[in-house]
Amino acid sequence: MHIRIIVLAATMSAAVPGCGEPTDSEPVSEPAPEVVEPAVAPSVEPTAAPAEDAWPAVIVAERNLFIPEGIEFDQTHQRFLVGSLRDGTVYQLERDGRLIPVAEDEELVSSIGIEVDEARGRLLVANSDFSVIATGGVGQAKLGVFDLSNGERIAMVDLGATLEERAGETQFFANDVTVDDQGTIYVTDSRARAIYRVDDAYQATLLHRFVPSETFLPNGIVYHASGYLLVVGGESMFKVPLDDPASASQVALSEPIPGADGAVWTQDQHLAIVANRANRVVVLTSSDEWASAELVERATYEVMATTVAVVGDELYVVHPHFRDEGTPSVERVTFE
Repeated sequence: MHIRIIVLAATMSAAVPGCGEPTDSEPVSEPAPEVVEPAVAPSVEPTAAPAEDAWPAVIVAERNLFIPEGIEFDQTHQRFLVGSLRDGTVYQLERDGRLIPVAEDEELVSSIGIEVDEARGRLLVANSDFSVIATGGVGQAKLGVFDLSNGERIAMVDLGATLEERAGETQFFANDVTVDDQGTIYVTDSRARAIYRVDDAYQATLLHRFVPSETFLPNGIVYHASGYLLVVGGESMFKVPLDDPASASQVALSEPIPGADGAVWTQDQHLAIVANRANRVVVLTSSDEWASAELVERATYEVMATTVAVVGDELYVVHPHFRDEGTPSVERVTFE
């Protein structure tokens, strides 16, 4: 397989474990969140995009310090979208490095993982508070839902409210987000070691809580059409059946994935994962419905990356310069 990649880098996999004592739990309903329809919102006019192979080998953002941890490719508008740990805004990244705000909201604190739901015209944002890592504190776990065409807010869902702990007993960090074929949304929380489920009415419940571990914090997440989630973090991967999340099991990997972060299905349905502690992207396959997985391809790069997006048969990842003041960039990489 000969796949080209682009990278915009930052790392969230090294987040410190949460303070609570996680246990598997039955879903806990929360009050329905307020669904907000702004009276006026500026329309986002995407720039007409040339063919996929016209994307440059390197895209350097026009400025630094916004720290894009998440990256997605919007197939509908043929554009890259990146988040921001610093200001929460989701931006459109142009070929020349210009940043155009797509989703802005006073409740967006730190946009981490982002997911484009083209089928329903939605932009899904894992909304956290970066200060929980930088200076400590409680953090937050929310889901922002925005109209993909004009950036209007559809809903802001408080995910952490589904947990039963009293205030101050745990920390929160919404990390990544995926959506299933019916439009149900799933969000990982690295600090609370949780997976939240959000239905089409934007009602959140707790799907699963992982047992406390020093080596696994749920990070990247993907949905499989056979009815389960694959969740990566630390050096591991777990399979979580949606009809019986309490039976979640660890996937037997052919080798560890140090700093497993963002994950995405490739065009040929292999699983690409950013290993941020190893400065590489790996590709895995499975012959047994992901009870086990074999590493079949890898690509390395010099600067740390966090998440990965797909454009046709190419992969793109992000270098956000999480630990320094370097300018975020997109870099094409080739598997050999």
